[in-house]
Amino acid sequence: MIADQPTLVRRELWEHPAIWVAPVVIALVVCLLTLTGQVSISAFGEAVDLAIVGAQNVDAVHRAAVLNGVLIVVSSIFAAGAWIIMVFYSLDAMYSERKDKSILFWRSLPITDAETVVSKMLTALLVIPLVTLVVAMLTHLIILTITAVWVTLQGGDALHLIWEPVKLGDVWMACLVMTIALPLWQAPMIGWFLFVSTFAKRSPFLTGFLPILVLPMLERLLVGTHLFWDAIFVRTIQPPIIDFDRYRSMESRDVPAELELSALSLFKQIDLAAFFSSPSLWAGLIVCVLFAAAAIYVRRYRDESY
Repeated sequence: MIADQPTLVRRELWEHPAIWVAPVVIALVVCLLTLTGQVSISAFGEAVDLAIVGAQNVDAVHRAAVLNGVLIVVSSIFAAGAWIIMVFYSLDAMYSERKDKSILFWRSLPITDAETVVSKMLTALLVIPLVTLVVAMLTHLIILTITAVWVTLQGGDALHLIWEPVKLGDVWMACLVMTIALPLWQAPMIGWFLFVSTFAKRSPFLTGFLPILVLPMLERLLVGTHLFWDAIFVRTIQPPIIDFDRYRSMESRDVPAELELSALSLFKQIDLAAFFSSPSLWAGLIVCVLFAAAAIYVRRYRDESY
């Protein structure tokens, strides 16, 4: 099974070009917005000159905080895009091959249903986030280069204002950890969507999201609790891996300088021990495995010849 996975994953990249096209489109939009913003700001000549002079007199901690904040915002845009790609890919992964009957061809090859489902799960949980991460890192370099060129043209010292204070290594390490951790946290949702794609006869998007929207409302109306809401919505967006409130504390002027420098590192705010010791993480992975097993069963015994 393991030996065939690289080939099966390449098949997914070939059949679903949106996996890499969508991050590239996001990168182009972000770079164009960066360039457009800087061209627009250049019209305010005296204000720009004063801003550059002021930035040169600000300490390195606050310059680094601003640059890191920009990189984090850009990374968040890519993370949101990766989540959307993962959802739509998972809902379409096995639905499309049933719709165009290509499943009959793939079943004629010496590849088991388990291998196929596992390759699609790996693509959703690992390949899509990693492809997005690589494009996001290249985008970081491009927007920093564009900004450095703009600062130089405005008479500023780009090395002092941009390249020295920026903490690319720290941001990239944090992004790498989050790229691996967040899909694991969201694995139950991906498992559910893959399972839906194995049996939905039409509109897998509606079939996948309707229970997610309806069950919390029914539970609230009939029982008065909100367990489904916590399990589906809150759990999806609140992984116990990073304390953003502590990271934002560096914006307070009452925080000592040595604590500001510590809080500036995004990677140091990541608590892998708390994340991997969370019962919710392992419960979610078990749910994901169960959905994957159900997807294998349905794909194996469903007759697509009619």
